[in-house]
Amino acid sequence: MLGKARSAALEFACSDMWKPYLAVIAECAGRAVHVLDRYHVMAQMNKAIDEVRAAEARRLKADGHEPVLKHSRWVLLKRPENLTEKQTAKLKELLRYNLKAVRAYLLREEFQRFWEYRSPYWAGRFLRDWCAKAMRSRIEPMKKVARMLRSHEGLLLNWFEAKGTISAGSVEGLNYNAKLTMKKAYGFQTVRGVKIALYHRLGALPEPRFAHEFC
Repeated sequence: MLGKARSAALEFACSDMWKPYLAVIAECAGRAVHVLDRYHVMAQMNKAIDEVRAAEARRLKADGHEPVLKHSRWVLLKRPENLTEKQTAKLKELLRYNLKAVRAYLLREEFQRFWEYRSPYWAGRFLRDWCAKAMRSRIEPMKKVARMLRSHEGLLLNWFEAKGTISAGSVEGLNYNAKLTMKKAYGFQTVRGVKIALYHRLGALPEPRFAHEFC
């Protein structure tokens, strides 16, 4: 859509780790600094934590142990600063147990330091050390994340070349609003109806005094 000339002139590109995205950016915008989106990297870790938690909760229940992981999903997936009082208390309780889900959570929180580095060299050192630690954890979903990060080390370190200013946050926000608007417009079957709903939400158009003024 951009064409060869405009694609070749791109300075930065941002995507998740989906192979077709990586391939098309490398082919069409090879000169651009390709940054892996921070949100998607951390989403992969959250997916791994949730997988570990669900499997461990089933195992504890089958073995007749106390269901300590009950109601803990969002406690482990949310950042500590975003927890409610009740969730903070639950997290404090969980941290007393040597559970795989807790160890996976701690690995994720430790990895957050990666984004705070300024030097690509030291960030690379940290990344390799973290991956080695995750591989020794014997938590298979986190080992899978570590292998994925190792294979994309160069693209991850591009975050620092872009000085942490490039992300897909605005695009993700636009997609979320579009999906939410179309969900709210359930029952409006025409393309025109969906367009009006999208323009009204995304463009913050003034509301008419009467509904019939849309017609």
